[in-house]
Amino acid sequence: MPININTQLPAAATLADEGIFVMPSERAAAQDIRPLRIVILNIMPTKEQTETQLIRLLANSPLQVEIDLLRTATHQPRHTSREYLETFYKTFSDIRDEFYDGMIVTGAPVELLPFEEVNYWDELTEIFDWARKHVYSTMFICWAAQAGLYHNYGIGKRPVGEKLSGVYLHEKAPLYKPLLRGFDDVFWAPHSRYTEVCQEEVAAHPDLEILCSGRDSGIYIVSAHDGREIYVTGHPEYTANTLRDEYVRDIERGLDVPMPANYFTDNDPDRPVQVKWRGHASLLFGNWLNYYVYQETPYDLRSIHAADSTGSRKANG
Repeated sequence: MPININTQLPAAATLADEGIFVMPSERAAAQDIRPLRIVILNIMPTKEQTETQLIRLLANSPLQVEIDLLRTATHQPRHTSREYLETFYKTFSDIRDEFYDGMIVTGAPVELLPFEEVNYWDELTEIFDWARKHVYSTMFICWAAQAGLYHNYGIGKRPVGEKLSGVYLHEKAPLYKPLLRGFDDVFWAPHSRYTEVCQEEVAAHPDLEILCSGRDSGIYIVSAHDGREIYVTGHPEYTANTLRDEYVRDIERGLDVPMPANYFTDNDPDRPVQVKWRGHASLLFGNWLNYYVYQETPYDLRSIHAADSTGSRKANG
């Protein structure tokens, strides 16, 4: 699939080296089709790594996708230069009047804080509310899934004790959903977090459906309103060494963290990583783009607000 991004973005060179077709804006504009417009709200500290991971997965489809990168204006990340952000990222004020086929909201390493104590919480929830009338389908990943479920439905979170880190088996629910098309009955996916959403609260909520869960990792994928909102509590976008890098970083900081489960060959961190989630990750993003974005979104994006039927369902105001 041709991905339409700023060709000066470092991810463009990485993806081109992998054989992924990165299309310049000028060529995309000359094609007589409307590309899917996807905005990625990237709140991870490792901006460049995360944007590359997500764009790689969005490229695994025959659809043309136009990417906008979004950051919070109320928080300046320590690991990304202001110049980089100003060159490649927009803020909410830049896109407030725009409409998108889809949005992805990344995780962030703030899960041990109460939601309201995150210094960009007000801005984030304003974007969540905006998305319901300006984006057809939104995928929330890891902490963003917890934040979205809390803000939109009043679902709480709780600590899991020691850090949940590793690659875990999940089982899909016995129901037909296009998002799960092609999934094996059981499949692997990475997690990296200290908290979890309250499964009983999700299961009891009439507007939410649990699509996948794991014995050791809990809820994995939740859907709301026929796919207008997808909540993914893990990190399917992670590449082979992401969990390794996090583990090494935590150990160097003196943190008492477990070795990532089901990850290293023979549980030996000196041996190669066993990648067993790549197929699932490709299916998840491909199915979302095809069945929940491409086939459902209106041609005139300005009519998205008319399709919104969720605005009055917030549980906490």
